[in-house]
Amino acid sequence: MKAGIVGLPNVGKSTLFNCLSNAKAQSANFPFCTIEPNIGVVNVPDNRMEKLEELVSPEKVIPATVEIVDIAGLVKGASKGEGLGNQFLGNIRETDAILHVLRCFDNDNIVHVDGSVDPIRDKETIDMELQLKDLESVEKKLDKVNRAAKTGNKEAQKEAAVLTSLKEGLEAGTSVRAITLSDDDHAEYVKPLQLITDKPVMYVCNVDEEAATNGNAYVEKVKEAVANENAEVIFLAVGTEADITELDTYEERQMFLEDLGLSEPGSAKLIRGAYKLLDLETYFTAGEKEVRAWTIPVGATAPQAAGVIHTDFEKGFIRAEVIAYDDYVQYGSESKVKEAGKMRVEGKEYVVKDGDVMHFRFNV
Repeated sequence: MKAGIVGLPNVGKSTLFNCLSNAKAQSANFPFCTIEPNIGVVNVPDNRMEKLEELVSPEKVIPATVEIVDIAGLVKGASKGEGLGNQFLGNIRETDAILHVLRCFDNDNIVHVDGSVDPIRDKETIDMELQLKDLESVEKKLDKVNRAAKTGNKEAQKEAAVLTSLKEGLEAGTSVRAITLSDDDHAEYVKPLQLITDKPVMYVCNVDEEAATNGNAYVEKVKEAVANENAEVIFLAVGTEADITELDTYEERQMFLEDLGLSEPGSAKLIRGAYKLLDLETYFTAGEKEVRAWTIPVGATAPQAAGVIHTDFEKGFIRAEVIAYDDYVQYGSESKVKEAGKMRVEGKEYVVKDGDVMHFRFNV
């Protein structure tokens, strides 16, 4: 599962990517510094892993991960191919969620592609390009469906009505995620189109160091502007985060954060937010060899969760032995959880809960 970082040129995307992945993508004070998308696999910060490590003392610990893609800066006209637009839009289409970086700080030394700082205008510039690309996709599909609808095909007529409402919304400057549709219509007619503005989005407000703790007026404007989008908004000082990642020791990084009034780096919140945005959650396996976090979609059943470890586990699934994370911590070990009667045996219908500690029994 991939989350793609998008935004206008020079808003801090590549610097943010470097903070998240330590992959050292090139970042500089001019547009189109990134052309090919950079991809980083990022560990998801999770305090529960540390607690399990403390209790189990395993040989190794393997956290959950999420893929972050740094996509080059879009510009006005991208949907018509401006500034390598088609290539960039293709890269965005391949992601599962969007992290939209907005510049929310003043600094005369860092050029803005439009000459002044205005995150709402920037957001609208990007939105328009993505909406125009989606409009193109919807119109192509609608042409085909209308031909079938004219023959009296009831299913095609229903699909045409949904596509028409999408077309009208996009033409009015509304992203697909903010257009009201029934869940069934969305699943049947919209999801298969893989529309860019239908992807879940998190707006990342890049602020200066002074605003790292409480945000600023720009951030409040962004929150107001996206209120109808069911989108997340977070703020972090990307330049400051970059400085923190350059420090050698954990102690130095913690001192820097404390000076800013922060309990953890903003990038940690962002990674957890991206994980949630992708509709993912974690279950654990815990033994002497390893404590490991496994990533599953929210709503996965026990056999599906087992299949993440190995397909044979899913095919031959018999049962799952499940301990709630809080019970594991309360009793301190698997044997004590069993003694207290808190280990449950669950079958094929069990829907895994975030934080479950699991063993699978299977037969192939």
